[in-house]
Amino acid sequence: MTVRPKDEDLIRAWVLKAEHDLLNIENNLAAREIPWDTVCFHAQQCAEKYLKALLVSRKIDPPKIHDLTELHALLPDGLLVEFDARLLEELNPYSIEGRYPGVWEPVEQGEALRAVEAARTIRQATRRILPPAGIV
Repeated sequence: MTVRPKDEDLIRAWVLKAEHDLLNIENNLAAREIPWDTVCFHAQQCAEKYLKALLVSRKIDPPKIHDLTELHALLPDGLLVEFDARLLEELNPYSIEGRYPGVWEPVEQGEALRAVEAARTIRQATRRILPPAGIV
C-alpha cells in the first residue's frame, strides 16, 4: 500500500503525539511522587494515538473518539493481530477516569504498571506495520 506524503506527515504527527504520552509516562514513573491515574491516562492516550496513526496509514480518517475498541474495529480485518484486543478494553476507562474525579476506585501502582505494559504492547504491534516514513 502506497502512503501519500501528506498522509505520512499525519501518521508521523500521530506517532509523535503518542511518543509524547509515553515520555509523560516515563517522566511520571521517575518522579518522587507518582500520579498513578495520570500514568494510566497517558497509557490510554498512547494506545489511542497509535491506533489513529494506523487508521491514517490505511486511508481511514480517525473519528474524534477515545474508545479504543471502536477505533480497533475500524481497522481492516486481520491487520492488527499481534496482541490481545482485551488490552484495549483494559485501557479504555482511563480516558475518563484518569482525567476527572468520580466514583471510581483510586488507581494503584500495579494497575498502572499493567496499563503501561498494555500501551507498550500496542505501540510495538502498531509500529511493526506502520509505514517506515511514519515512524519517529
